[in-house]
Amino acid sequence: MSPRIAFTRFANATAQFTGKPVAFVTCVLLVVVWAVSGPLFGFSDTWQLVINTSTTIITFLMVFLIQSTQNRDNAALQAKLDELIRMSDADNAFIGIEHLTDEALQAILEKVEKDAHALHAEKSKRDRKEGGRPARATRKSQAKASSA
Repeated sequence: MSPRIAFTRFANATAQFTGKPVAFVTCVLLVVVWAVSGPLFGFSDTWQLVINTSTTIITFLMVFLIQSTQNRDNAALQAKLDELIRMSDADNAFIGIEHLTDEALQAILEKVEKDAHALHAEKSKRDRKEGGRPARATRKSQAKASSA
């Protein structure tokens, strides 16, 4: 097994475990045990150093594991969305836009929102022309239209 596959499996397993309630309860219990042991160690500097060092190391390592897992999840989600775009009537120009700069993404977002507002305004105008409410074809009106 390659180191990358081993790391991926480890990161996924760690992320899965640490996201469960039992992991949280375990951490709370460790902190309680540490706090209760304070009088036994005279609240010494070493006693304080144990919790500070432990939490710092765990936090430091978890940041990288969680980031790795999120990067992989985001890449998989992006690939799925790109495939949906590619297979639909949507604009294929949207495939891969996650690689653009923030400014380019903002410009695309503004254009999409502008287009959506224009489409909504056009639909509202059309609905008002048709009597103030959206026209709906009922089965009876469809039957009349098909028999005529």
